[in-house]
Amino acid sequence: MSAPAGQTPPGGALPGDTPPGAPTRLRRELGTFGAVGLGLGSILGTGVFVSLGLAAGAAGPAVVLAVVLAALLAAANGLSSAQLAAAFPVSGGTYEYGYRTLGSYAGFTAGWMFLCAKSASAATAALGFAGYGLNALESAGWAAAGQYRVPVAVATALVFTALVSGGVRRSTRTNFALVGVALAALVFFVVAGAPLALARAGESFTPFFAGSSGRGPVSGLLYATALTFVAYTGYGRIATLGEEVREPRRTIPRAIVSTLLVTVVVYVAVAAVGVGVGGAGTYAAATRGEAAPLEVLAASFAGEGGAWLVAAGALTAMLGVLLNLLLGLSRVLLAMGRRGDAPAALARVDESASTPRRAVWVVGFAVAALALVGSVETTWSFSAFTVLVYYALTNLAALRLPPERRLFPRWIPVFGLVGCLFVAFWVEPRVWAAGLGLIAAGLLWHAFARRGGSGKGKRSQVDSGPP
Repeated sequence: MSAPAGQTPPGGALPGDTPPGAPTRLRRELGTFGAVGLGLGSILGTGVFVSLGLAAGAAGPAVVLAVVLAALLAAANGLSSAQLAAAFPVSGGTYEYGYRTLGSYAGFTAGWMFLCAKSASAATAALGFAGYGLNALESAGWAAAGQYRVPVAVATALVFTALVSGGVRRSTRTNFALVGVALAALVFFVVAGAPLALARAGESFTPFFAGSSGRGPVSGLLYATALTFVAYTGYGRIATLGEEVREPRRTIPRAIVSTLLVTVVVYVAVAAVGVGVGGAGTYAAATRGEAAPLEVLAASFAGEGGAWLVAAGALTAMLGVLLNLLLGLSRVLLAMGRRGDAPAALARVDESASTPRRAVWVVGFAVAALALVGSVETTWSFSAFTVLVYYALTNLAALRLPPERRLFPRWIPVFGLVGCLFVAFWVEPRVWAAGLGLIAAGLLWHAFARRGGSGKGKRSQVDSGPP
């Protein structure tokens, strides 16, 4: 994509116009089908297999409504991400968009929040993988399996870091296999559990606006919406891999919309069956306890064999999420290295221009360290606040696009911006307070780095000012 003759696109040269001596660019090798697969691989994992149970604990049966509300907010954010990624098809997502449309402080904050949010999400995926796997082993008779949950999560994060460091092409092929198994398990859960859920619907869904976890109906619904929103944000992997997508202006919007449509259908069906089968209380308790709610619920209507099938789908889904989060995190860190917000060594792409290997390993070790926390509720709640701040900046950046570069009406990013900021502060106060503290610390670091006056920092400041 190039600007018309005599015109300079917003933010300076376009990513395809690589000047001599510029960092090596990643190859464009993803089409629409591959991008949708990466989006589904990022979404159909921790969200559907773990976080819906956490949301049920907050909203009760109204978790089904929270799924729909979160989908509407995610759709607005997805469309904002799509038009930004089409305008600026580079690695880095809102970190790059913020720099190019809002200035360095907003861009840095977006990158910093992305790293915080998605590292926590990746750690949750690793812990969820360990929870489902070890719960299956315990049901088979290995009573001591649960004590190895954290070590298994750490080892899983490191193994998949090695896979991602091999490049996006190999990771994409692996991802499709993981998504297929996960979808099969979810279809089985919904189809096999629907008769029992319908039979118990009168009891399980009454009262609908019950609230729980010490929250009222409205507070619980909004908190559940925040938790569920994170479960949709895997479509962001499509945008953060924009530098590797063919025909980004057409491919990225199609892939994001397709991914969200499939996901909302799956989420509503799973949430409805989960609440219908065991009630919101049982659904939530299985999440906080074993971190394997769908496996526990499946055992009640499909026996041990059904529980094992769901566990197999969950295990592959968690690995798919972990794989895609590592891809997205490493590309943002790559972009931050290019601008001087992270060590320059992290901006290096290997000889085949297929992967930023050093950035991949840095984020992989960070995710493994966060998995040591051991609590899916803590890591997921923290991810909720920080990712909502990230997407608020996404929508703000979309509002700054000039009319000729917009793909959608202005009310879409306005709705996304207001919605993200409103929902973000319905998480636990200790969580959003910690998030605000991290934002302040990151901005102090950024101000210090800019004052240091590195050559790369000065260059990016000039290249990425507002249009």
